[in-house]
Amino acid sequence: MVRKNRIQHSRIKRGRSKKIIASKKGTVPRKEVYKSLPIRTIGSVIQLIKFFLKLILSFILGWIVRGAVIIALIVSITVLYYKINLPPLSEMLDARAKGSVILLDKNKENFAWRGEQFGEIAQANKISIHLKNAILAVEDKRFYRHFGISPRGIAGAIRINLNEGRGALTGHGGSTITQQTAKLLCLGIPYKANNWDSEAQYEANCRQSSLWRKVKEALFAIALELEFTKDEILTLYLNRVFLGAGSRGFQAASQRYFNKSATSLNPAEAAMLAGLLVAPSRYAPTNNLEKSQNRANVILGLMEQQGFLSAKSAQHFRENPAKLSTKASQKAGGHFADWVMQSAPHFFTSKTTEDVTIETTFDPKIQQAAEDVLENIFREKVDTKSKAQAAIVIMSPNGAVRAMVGGRKLHVAGTFNRSTQALRQPGSAFKPLVYATALEQGYKPNDLIRDEAITIEIPGSGTWTPQNYEKKFNGLVSLTNALSQSLNIPAVKLAQKIGLNNIGQISMDMGIYQKFSTNPAIALGVSETTLLELTSAYATFLNDGIKVLPYGLEKLSLETGGSFSNKSLSSDTNRILRSETAHNIVYMLEKAVSNGTGKKAKFSNWEIAGKTGTTQDARDAWFIGFTSEYIAGVWMGYDNNEPLIGVTGGGLPAEIWSLIMNKIHADIKAQPLPKNKRKLALFPNIIDSEYQPQIRQQGAGFIDKLLLTIFGEE
Repeated sequence: MVRKNRIQHSRIKRGRSKKIIASKKGTVPRKEVYKSLPIRTIGSVIQLIKFFLKLILSFILGWIVRGAVIIALIVSITVLYYKINLPPLSEMLDARAKGSVILLDKNKENFAWRGEQFGEIAQANKISIHLKNAILAVEDKRFYRHFGISPRGIAGAIRINLNEGRGALTGHGGSTITQQTAKLLCLGIPYKANNWDSEAQYEANCRQSSLWRKVKEALFAIALELEFTKDEILTLYLNRVFLGAGSRGFQAASQRYFNKSATSLNPAEAAMLAGLLVAPSRYAPTNNLEKSQNRANVILGLMEQQGFLSAKSAQHFRENPAKLSTKASQKAGGHFADWVMQSAPHFFTSKTTEDVTIETTFDPKIQQAAEDVLENIFREKVDTKSKAQAAIVIMSPNGAVRAMVGGRKLHVAGTFNRSTQALRQPGSAFKPLVYATALEQGYKPNDLIRDEAITIEIPGSGTWTPQNYEKKFNGLVSLTNALSQSLNIPAVKLAQKIGLNNIGQISMDMGIYQKFSTNPAIALGVSETTLLELTSAYATFLNDGIKVLPYGLEKLSLETGGSFSNKSLSSDTNRILRSETAHNIVYMLEKAVSNGTGKKAKFSNWEIAGKTGTTQDARDAWFIGFTSEYIAGVWMGYDNNEPLIGVTGGGLPAEIWSLIMNKIHADIKAQPLPKNKRKLALFPNIIDSEYQPQIRQQGAGFIDKLLLTIFGEE
């Protein structure tokens, strides 16, 4: 049994052995094994690459997460920094580095603004709902729903820019009202003169539009959202934006254009103001009302689309657009306002850091009369292609300037003022000062002088032979006739007789010249002066010989308190001429209008005194004259000294003067001039003789009075 079992076991082993051998026959040959090695290698490499990619990706993602955390931390710190350093709301409402100046006319009404006007605080929850809706419609319709930045708005702006062929970040910015407020606040950096070369440099820095600047503005916007409510942010925006015509903030703009508060604007007015945000100067209604109204129609359309207005209301206000207030549309007195600003201390005007109100002598009715007449004359009697200019000054006898026109461009500011800045030769309009000097030395209006040919030797210049305008001689003429007919030779001879230095001294005393030439031709007005200076000199004749200083500023007041007044500086201590001399000159100038070269200046039943002036080759034409109520001066000429064609002082200037004065005297009862009416008719003295006059301070003597009683007046 045992053996049999062993034999069986042995067979089983052999059987297993065979199976093993059989299995070897089924294995892959070595050559095929060698061929499969590259495939295994590639698989291993792929696995290795995947491993390294996962490693790199996890490394990058790790750094991205870390970077994001760091950026988030930086952003948070920056926003927190901005938030902590934000000043109180009240300190950020007024964006101006300088103050403003409001000029009031003689009726205490605004007529001009200088600097940036601020006005009262415009609060978001108190302004007109139409204004609020108009601003949201045009600037940021999601204002009350975003956190200071609008991704949808930015994406929309980029799409529009690309569609319009611009760069993604060029053109529309997609900025929210909060971001715009951040820009207006200049990231919270206030203007300090010591830190900047100029205010313009500071403003340019605030207006940067680089990508980095926009990032900082976005962070500042978030800080604003964290610190203030939406209405408080909108209030900041409402008060800091510039809206043209010197208006800073919607309250100032509402007053400037419509003469009403921002709380009571209708949809048309609100749309017009909101339309200014894109380009204040371009769309300012004071510059181009039609363009501003067209822009307002676009805003009304947006308000309709966004549900702020019904279609019926929007159409109604398109058909009834906003219009300027009477004050805003007049735009009068620009040259006058500029003159007042220049004549007052600069630290109260152009360089003021406070808001200033100046009460002036300006009369808008007189100004309007002067402007209307000037426009009509140039439209009807001057070639439309002519570049001739004109200037007008009108003042009261005490020197209070009532109106001023500095050129044909009337509704302007900051331009060349020919009334105060143009130095021109006055010509014969200067002659009254020559005759006033003679009367001061004792000569009489009816003293005689010979109008004859003369030749004067001028040291260093040879000889000079003056001529009358009509190239003829008149023999013996009275001083009154010589002045009224504007004869040149008698004026030159008289000047030689009384002394050129004496004429020069009186001229400077009356404010005509700072320097005076001793050339004999000075008697014919060859030295230069301004229209304002010459007009104020004539006012001295009307003012009993007391010097008249022209002034426009009555009272200056600071918003923070404090004021000072500037009354007329005329007093008897400023007497330039004797009262008798002044009255005699008035008499002589009245004859120049009634019988002489100034006949075209006559109007109504008023007594008028005045003098024409025409320089060589008619480069300047003047008429200066007065009634008992007003003194006015008119000048015409070319800026380049080109001769006028067919114009003399007794022509268009006298006609302009007459038309203006007729208008402004329409409602005033006629009053006589303060002139001497009793002139000696007998025994006049001949100045060409050895006669030496004596000044009679107490008037005519007994014999003179007796002769007057017997023979009457001249």
